[in-house]
Amino acid sequence: MAGVRRRASAAAAVSPGVATIASSDSAGAASKRGCTAPPAAPAPAAEGPEFPAAGDALAAPPAGARVRVEVLNATTVRGLGRRATFYLRDRGWDVVAIGTSRAGQDEVVVLDRSGHPEWAKRVAHAMGGGRVESRPDTSRYLDVTVILGGSWRPPPEPFHP
Repeated sequence: MAGVRRRASAAAAVSPGVATIASSDSAGAASKRGCTAPPAAPAPAAEGPEFPAAGDALAAPPAGARVRVEVLNATTVRGLGRRATFYLRDRGWDVVAIGTSRAGQDEVVVLDRSGHPEWAKRVAHAMGGGRVESRPDTSRYLDVTVILGGSWRPPPEPFHP
């Protein structure tokens, strides 16, 4: 019996922070062998934006208004602007232009182009958050410009085999 204790304590001394697995069998073979398992890893932190729930009225365009949106991808992730376009169109926004911005950035920036800051705030809410700025530009046929940053990730899509 002393040999078993010595072996178990030696295993604990050799590998600190390793949990010993106890067995429920009658012989207790696992505890006698000193079987060990690595400690449980912490759950990964959630990354990306918090998307609004389906049917959230603030994530949709105002009733009776046609809000023209431009989406610019300011990341190195190919196709991110297209994914954002599909996401916004599925929620009722009229995305009329998609492009790439040469200036890279980390956060989502939503620009008010037509003097309707409440529309830009709604688009930012639909995108899961972002900084809203007012940059009116009457030469563009747009109401809102969305510049995607590296922190934006599209919401997970359902898998239908």
